[in-house]
Amino acid sequence: MKNIFILTPFPNMVQAVVKESILGRSEEKGIVKFYIKNLFKYADPPHFRIDDYPFGGGSGMILKPEPIFRAYDEIFKKLNKKTSTKVVFPTPDGYLLDHKKASELSLCDNLIFINGHYKGIDQRIRDNIVTDEISIGDYVLTGGELPALIILDSAIRLIPGVLNNFESAQTDSFSECLLDCPYYTRPENFREMLTPRVLSSGDHKKIKNWKQKQRENKTQNRRPDLWEKYKSIV
Repeated sequence: MKNIFILTPFPNMVQAVVKESILGRSEEKGIVKFYIKNLFKYADPPHFRIDDYPFGGGSGMILKPEPIFRAYDEIFKKLNKKTSTKVVFPTPDGYLLDHKKASELSLCDNLIFINGHYKGIDQRIRDNIVTDEISIGDYVLTGGELPALIILDSAIRLIPGVLNNFESAQTDSFSECLLDCPYYTRPENFREMLTPRVLSSGDHKKIKNWKQKQRENKTQNRRPDLWEKYKSIV
């Protein structure tokens, strides 16, 4: 079983997502276990403050080191030191999330997510605890919970046994530097819009070739960067 620890000041926000759909079912199957840590419980009494003004001036607030280090120390003491652990900090100035990174995270025994807020977290946390700083795109959100859940979803679905059909994950966009092909389902004729005949032909070779051509055309048109990478390896 893989252990997922999520450090956040808003546990209910995370709880609402990890208990539903694929993430929730992965826990029900005993493949992963989620532990949500409320950062306020690790702050100093009586005010239990988790943020403060930045040294050197500037606008915004910074998450303090004490609550995050305490939560991390508590988690780390209980982990089997022979297992693999990554500490992920979702941040706009991190490395861009891709399929390769999601695959890498899916292989880890323990994942610890530190969710920042306001202007971010104390740099000492990043320097001493964080192993992976990951961005989900060139934009800024109000907190790290949504990016953390996106990163989690992209990784957990790649763990064998999470999806009912693992082949589905293996043929997703980006799995081979190509975007995915179009998909159709019943009815075959909907409002005079027909599905491509080849898909109901029963000719598996033609279907495979059609899907491959669709993937190549879509990638070439929408992601020329991926297309150039694909051409270099085929």
